[in-house]
Amino acid sequence: MNIFFLSLIIFVIVYLLLNWFVRTSSKKISNFIRTTTIILSIILAIVMIYAGRFLFSLPFVLMVLPLIKTKAGLTLLQFFRIWSLLRMLKNSGRFNFNNFNQNLNTQSISLDEAYKILNLDPSIKYKKEEVLDAYKKIMKKIHPDVSPELTRLAAIVNEAKDIILKNNNLI
Repeated sequence: MNIFFLSLIIFVIVYLLLNWFVRTSSKKISNFIRTTTIILSIILAIVMIYAGRFLFSLPFVLMVLPLIKTKAGLTLLQFFRIWSLLRMLKNSGRFNFNNFNQNLNTQSISLDEAYKILNLDPSIKYKKEEVLDAYKKIMKKIHPDVSPELTRLAAIVNEAKDIILKNNNLI
């Protein structure tokens, strides 16, 4: 029902804008566009002043890096997958963005968490090669050689791989 009202409001706004556009002279339209551009630029500048501390946050960097040719060659989808992995680990208390070298939580990872970390389905019985392929796919992106800050994250992924292999008696 909300989508209907939203589309109705958008339709009415577009209709009124087009109606105004047809009945107005080109000089008034150009003045309106110029004024609107200046006002929106000022609003954007104010928003950037207040939100500037978030500009170089991890989500912003993850969204911008695919636009730049990176050494690792990551896609936007892979960045979102890594971001969801980091968010899940942060929520579980296993990873803290502010303290990379501290072991905040040394308890072992549960089996369900291990499957989530390696992006595997817990209901499927995997072969050792399939688990190692999933592990290698993630480690190519977060290996400490790529970025030294990811050492703790790489250790968590290693632990997840070991837990899955031990649980399925694949070692």
